[in-house]
Amino acid sequence: MPSLKDLKNRIGSVKNTRKITKAMQMVAAAKLRRAQEAAEAARPYADRMNAVIAGLAASVGGSDGAPRLLAGTGRDQVHLLVVMTAERGLCGGFNTTIVRLARARANELLAQGKTVKILTVGKKGREQLRRDLGDKFVGHVDLSEVKRVGYANAHEIARDILARYEAGEFDIATIFFNRFQSVISQVPTAQQIIPAQPVETAADSAALYDYEPSEEAILADLLPRGVATQIFTALLENGASEQGARMSAMDNATRNAGDMINKLTIQYNRSRQAAITKELIEIISGAEAL
Repeated sequence: MPSLKDLKNRIGSVKNTRKITKAMQMVAAAKLRRAQEAAEAARPYADRMNAVIAGLAASVGGSDGAPRLLAGTGRDQVHLLVVMTAERGLCGGFNTTIVRLARARANELLAQGKTVKILTVGKKGREQLRRDLGDKFVGHVDLSEVKRVGYANAHEIARDILARYEAGEFDIATIFFNRFQSVISQVPTAQQIIPAQPVETAADSAALYDYEPSEEAILADLLPRGVATQIFTALLENGASEQGARMSAMDNATRNAGDMINKLTIQYNRSRQAAITKELIEIISGAEAL
């Protein structure tokens, strides 16, 4: 049974831990608001970009002049999986859910005899995937020094992916990230970015446009921007999801620390009461012996 001093030290340690988790919760809550606003502000632009590309892609169809980013290589043998996670932990299952989805996709492709290559964005995803898929790594993007993710960061990642595609290193590229829904809900998402798979809405399909220059020329310029836009949107969604998951995890940790402090305090008081009672019995027994 632990001594009174041990219990007192443990109570103090748990109280210090609760202060840390509470502070981290408040910091995450402050960051979440900005990250959520950024993610929600980017969605309309990404949706509209996708709609414009969808309209152009429908016009071009399967013509010989269709850009390679739209038509693809004609094969689906080599797959590039871009796994986007956080640089830091202490955010619940945020990183694990993304890695689990990417690992399942990789194992599925390998079982079909496909070649899998993995590009990681964020340290935590790299650490988890290294154990069983480390030989599939082809690159890593470190954003640990980036205070606030911007379009420039997404553009650099997109430029690297597009360069690999032009060099013939892969046929299909898919990004993995968490889409933000609420503080307690983040949806692990796999989205193919190369070749482009735009989804046209009913409102856009009913509209008719005349393009100058040709659809092929516009697509050749828009598709690389579309890849960067999708990566930027995924980074923003990940940022909001990370802060929401960290806020929820630190809130649970703070509550658990409070419950542990209450249990330890009760145990401390009972042990102290038992020690006092024992001393009283010894005093009374000694007095009666005299």
